[in-house]
Amino acid sequence: MSDWVIETQDLTKVYKMGEVEVHALQGVSIKIARGEVVAIMGPSGSGKSTLMNMIGCLDQPSSGEYFLDGERVSALKENQLATVRNHKIGFVFQSFHLLSRHTAQANVELPMRYAGLMRGRAEKARQALEVVGLGDRIHHRPQELSGGQQQRVAIARALVNDPAILMADEPTGNLDSKSGKEIMALLLKINRERGMTLILVTHDPLIAAQAQRTIRLQDGKVEEA
Repeated sequence: MSDWVIETQDLTKVYKMGEVEVHALQGVSIKIARGEVVAIMGPSGSGKSTLMNMIGCLDQPSSGEYFLDGERVSALKENQLATVRNHKIGFVFQSFHLLSRHTAQANVELPMRYAGLMRGRAEKARQALEVVGLGDRIHHRPQELSGGQQQRVAIARALVNDPAILMADEPTGNLDSKSGKEIMALLLKINRERGMTLILVTHDPLIAAQAQRTIRLQDGKVEEA
């Protein structure tokens, strides 16, 4: 098994807007080691979101190669990408993206439903909620939880399929400073204890400073890696 959980080679992404071509990524080559904590930074328009979409198997490059956990995924079809995404990547977003009518446990069970896992779903969801400190909130709905608790549910949901990568996009952006520090401490604890690769997509230098390494993008190119 490769030491690199993520490896990209000359990734490009060109968007066509009418007759105009926007070169969002221009030959991006990066490597991220298994278990590493990496921040991806860059100003608006730098290609940061586009690179996140590539790494997260949400989009495909115009050219170049992408290997995820040793598998070449840059040429996969959309349904194949969805399968890889569901098994290999856990997403944590700024806005939580919880279903308001579902309990914490039901929200955490969703990735297992998508993966077709029938047996043991409830128990795995409860265990994931225990990991994030919400074992006593499994039957609460999002509106009954604080912002920090909702983000913990989202982290439990991201963990439940044991992904190779935990990808956090501005994970503290909607939280007060105390809750934000607690969420970052939790993400780093999960990285240490489970060995999951943690990728932090952020504008915040204080968040990036907690990573082992920062990849900076500018105008669709890697400025620093």
